Amino acid sequence: MFGGGSFTSQNKVLPGSYINFVSAARAAAAVSDRGIVAVPLTLSWGPEKTAFEVTAEDFQKNCMAIFGYPYEAPELLPLREVFRYAVKGVFYRLVAGTKAANNYATARYGGVRGNAIKIVVAKNVDDESKYDVKTYLDSKLVDEQTVATASGLKDNDYVIFKKDSTLATTAGIALAGGADGETPTGTEHSEFLAAMESHTFHVLCCPVTDESTKALYVAYTKRLRDEAGVKFQTVMFQKAADYEGVISVENETEELAHGLVYWTAGAEAACAVNKTNENRTYDGEYTVKADYTQTQLSEGIKAGKFMFHKVGNEIRVLMDINTLTHYTDEKSEDFSSNQTIRVLDQIGNDIASMFNDRYLGKVPNDDAGRVSLWNDIVTYGNKLAGIRAIEAVTADNITVEKGQNKRSVTVSFPVEPINCMSQLYMTVVVQ
Repeated sequence: MFGGGSFTSQNKVLPGSYINFVSAARAAAAVSDRGIVAVPLTLSWGPEKTAFEVTAEDFQKNCMAIFGYPYEAPELLPLREVFRYAVKGVFYRLVAGTKAANNYATARYGGVRGNAIKIVVAKNVDDESKYDVKTYLDSKLVDEQTVATASGLKDNDYVIFKKDSTLATTAGIALAGGADGETPTGTEHSEFLAAMESHTFHVLCCPVTDESTKALYVAYTKRLRDEAGVKFQTVMFQKAADYEGVISVENETEELAHGLVYWTAGAEAACAVNKTNENRTYDGEYTVKADYTQTQLSEGIKAGKFMFHKVGNEIRVLMDINTLTHYTDEKSEDFSSNQTIRVLDQIGNDIASMFNDRYLGKVPNDDAGRVSLWNDIVTYGNKLAGIRAIEAVTADNITVEKGQNKRSVTVSFPVEPINCMSQLYMTVVVQ
């Protein structure tokens, strides 16, 4: 991993990109796509204690093989919420369960879901020296093979066949003994977070309610954002972190107290840099508790809470904000807007990627090299301005200069993020 993060002085050791975001005193890089969410899972099927990526298309087409349940199953409700907007998920099953088995096969993954698998063996109607071996999940046929002996069976998405078994006609033998693991603790969540350090994502989903685990996610977010330069936001439930990298969902749902964390994580990850989730209609499946007075909504916003409220018969996002509530000269109130953070994170990630790919160890640190970097940054800034994510860039205000040693360059890139309209103040003059 390259070095990265913020800097106080030019004293870094590792090669990399060190970028500070501060509020201005009140006086050929591409804009990368968004939509990736990192999510820890406690399901009863799927790869265990390892990170795996699933696109929205894969989820819709292959969720049975990947997660063990059909798309519409209640067990997959949290994932349907994530993929309401997310384009890709980086998933990690926190706890390994016990694998179900019978005389012919062992479930590919541990967990109680393996007990729903059944193996049916029948004589092949065209060749009685062979057997038709069928794998069922619930009542759905998911695999069928014709073989002479068990040694010819090929493992499928659901079972690992016992190649030394003796095939015999059976109406169906269910796998048994499958069990879920223990409730995940901070240790399992720490392992998940460590695994995520080698993956790219825009939002980290923290679907927990205990304060100690939430504190772990906050510390992880601060460390990676501020020290490693990895720019993302973490969505969690009712956590006053006072930090621009943490979004705190306030509302509960009837079905699951912290259920809205999943929808919010997907919506925040997929939200473009020139857009906002403010006033977005909640279109998920949970029943949202949103009975607030105007005073409660106002106080919630001041406290940095991401809240949903009723507008007629709809549930909508009140304001697209994070938990930052104490402002400084370096981090003004602007930093509490998630749209502002999306713009700044996009700049940090894209410029760092461009520098690491095109300049680090490749381009001499001379006038020509620095002019090339300046041109790329100006071009990138103009692209952001073109999609109305930032105000128009003044090229003369962007500087790329030699740093304090022969290997370093210092960049000043003033930007003014644009936020979508939120408030209307109008005076109607009656003639």
